[in-house]
Amino acid sequence: MATTQKELRPALAAKAEATRRKLIAAARKLFGKKGYAATSVDEVVRAAGVTKGALYHHFRDKDDLFHAVVEQVKVDVTAAAADSFFDESSGDDPLQRVHRLCSAMIDAHLDPAVQRITIVDARAVFDAPTRRDLDARYEVSLLRGAFRSAMRSGAIERQPLVPLAHVVAGALVEACALIAEADDKDTARSEVTAVLTRLLDGLRPRT
Repeated sequence: MATTQKELRPALAAKAEATRRKLIAAARKLFGKKGYAATSVDEVVRAAGVTKGALYHHFRDKDDLFHAVVEQVKVDVTAAAADSFFDESSGDDPLQRVHRLCSAMIDAHLDPAVQRITIVDARAVFDAPTRRDLDARYEVSLLRGAFRSAMRSGAIERQPLVPLAHVVAGALVEACALIAEADDKDTARSEVTAVLTRLLDGLRPRT
């Protein structure tokens, strides 16, 4: 019996998704190693083992592909950071867990490839609204949940949640940028951690 078009659809969709994943994985590796500007579309399709037509079937252009790569990196970074927050085995109070979350987000950006993609090149390629939108869907969203938990427990003062999450996310982005640009990254990491610690401890209820 001949295979119908309806029966073929799931297989075609799976193949298309596999091609898209190959392109993102190849581009992520190249962007992380060489940078956005130094990586060509031809290099990406060659590394992915697909045609240029396949790339343009899934992405409008190189910028659109880079956007998908940045999103994937942010998914991985925030997932790794979230693990540190949801680990309740230490018995820390919710604000101490926020400290761990912020520290884990900084640690995740110590990888040179992550720095290049999400900090250095993202600032060069994307306009400010695009960067804010990406931050809001990942870092800010994660921080909102963490601060909401801390407020409910009384570990920090009640205050507008969304502005708080945006301000701290912005501080984390700048902290990661300072580390990425520093000659002495260990010292930069220590200094920004000290500043963030003071900022977060200042959220505790006043006595």
